[in-house]
Amino acid sequence: MAYRNILFRKDGNIAFITLNRPEVRNALDPATWSEIRAAIRQCRQDDEVRVVVITGAGGKAFASGADIRVLRERHALEVLRGEAQETLNEIESLEKPVIAAIDGFALGGGCELAMACDIRIATDRSRLGQPEVGLGIIPGAGGTQRLQRLVGLGKAKELIFTGAIIDAAEAERIGLVNRVVPPEQLMDAVRDVANRIIAKGPVAVGLAKMAINVGSNSDINTGLLFEKLAQTVAFYTEDRLEGTGAFLEKRSPNFKGR
Repeated sequence: MAYRNILFRKDGNIAFITLNRPEVRNALDPATWSEIRAAIRQCRQDDEVRVVVITGAGGKAFASGADIRVLRERHALEVLRGEAQETLNEIESLEKPVIAAIDGFALGGGCELAMACDIRIATDRSRLGQPEVGLGIIPGAGGTQRLQRLVGLGKAKELIFTGAIIDAAEAERIGLVNRVVPPEQLMDAVRDVANRIIAKGPVAVGLAKMAINVGSNSDINTGLLFEKLAQTVAFYTEDRLEGTGAFLEKRSPNFKGR
């Protein structure tokens, strides 16, 4: 697929999705959401892709939120279709880990995009927040749900009700991002995490992601049951035999994803 608003490239087992609208600080309009969704589906179908990285071009913003000019003209029924929410659901449910590499602003839909990823690494000049109430709307791409799961109910309400924009250090303190690094170290840090994931069994990583997601959105007994079933699936894989065999033979495993 030819993309206009994003850049897509692969480097070994890592796929990079770069929001490429720096002239509007990578604002998210319907066309951009559609391209992100298409790229995620491309990653799902590509067995070579083991980790996905989402980032923004230009150095000023990961994604600054919705394109306000487009937002101003949208009709209620268009909002009901929920293309942004559906795109982020696909990122969250992708069986491959997704890392958000955040440099600059991650606001509104940009913050929601980051929260749908599994791991968030930000630079020390990044700013994050859900300022939608200042526009007379609410976070509508999962922000009211994912933020509370990441930072807790009280802090999520404070951030959403006030529309506060916080710096990267505060985001790390409350658990909104995993790590903060200088801008020049961002992609090295992202690659380090990605490569450590790639070294593990891909089927096991995917099953673990599914189990965590199920457990975070259900009661503990449902989560434990899913974990048991996922572990049973893992025990039927060639990767399980390779991983345990490599450990006993004191060598590095050669996982095939089977």
